[in-house]
Amino acid sequence: MIEVEKLTKYYGPKAALIDASFTVKKGEIVGLIGLNGAGKTTAMRILTGYMPPTSGKARVASYDVVEKSLEVRKRMGYMPESTPLYTDMSVRDYLTFMGRIKGIDRRSIRHRVDDVMKKTATTSYSNNLIGTLSKGYRQRVGLAQALIHDPDVLILDEPTVGLDPQQVHEVRKLIKDLAGKHTVILSSHILSEISMICSHVIIIHEGRIIAAGAPGSLSRGNTVRMVVRGPERDVRMKLGAVDKVVKVGCKSVESGLGTFDVDCAPGADVRERLAHAVASNGWGLLELSSGGISLEEEFLALVKKEVRI
Repeated sequence: MIEVEKLTKYYGPKAALIDASFTVKKGEIVGLIGLNGAGKTTAMRILTGYMPPTSGKARVASYDVVEKSLEVRKRMGYMPESTPLYTDMSVRDYLTFMGRIKGIDRRSIRHRVDDVMKKTATTSYSNNLIGTLSKGYRQRVGLAQALIHDPDVLILDEPTVGLDPQQVHEVRKLIKDLAGKHTVILSSHILSEISMICSHVIIIHEGRIIAAGAPGSLSRGNTVRMVVRGPERDVRMKLGAVDKVVKVGCKSVESGLGTFDVDCAPGADVRERLAHAVASNGWGLLELSSGGISLEEEFLALVKKEVRI
């Protein structure tokens, strides 16, 4: 769906993006991670046809973003970090206006507006002026305008920036629901957000891609920590017998409570089976938590390594 090959962008003498290459399959949600100024927004602006690259190629649905810019834009929905909304228009009027700009005919426009308002949960605010909406609902309207022409690809630049925790949760769920029908690229510097939403992650630092892969593959280690009330030797033996468990270590035993670190096979989630092993033997389970090196820790380690180089 999206192919990027040695994409480079200079602003004067400064390189914002250097030899970036990646692919995004149809229906995937891919996250661009990087510090502020890493090159995430530059990559997105090139993909949307907002500006040309200095060198390299990018294709969306087999169309070159420079040579076939209009064809790309027909298939693209873009939500910049600060969506330019017309605050003196109602939600319905604004979405109707944006739909007409994007080529939706008059016979279909009302249905499309109703559909995207339903998807973004803005129907009850359809007649409200955009200027009266909360930050969270303005973000929803921004996402609705990106969806209005039912594009194959969505580019979302920091879609949850400035939202409160409840609004963040709602927007994340909305984006996840778009997977499959739409191919989505989103940028964020919130690592937990990327882990929850994206099937693939691309880490950019100072204009270069320094790592890429599934969030789980970029996180090293898969450890479950358990605090169990029971005989240490028996607990270790039973936990070690659970499928996909590689090794069981006991850090401390105090007042009958043992702290066990259970190393599991990469990608395996055995928490439920571990809890069952404890409960079925009549022991007490006081704590169960995931460990290992998180995506955030791995990201910071990669960035520090690049800085040293």
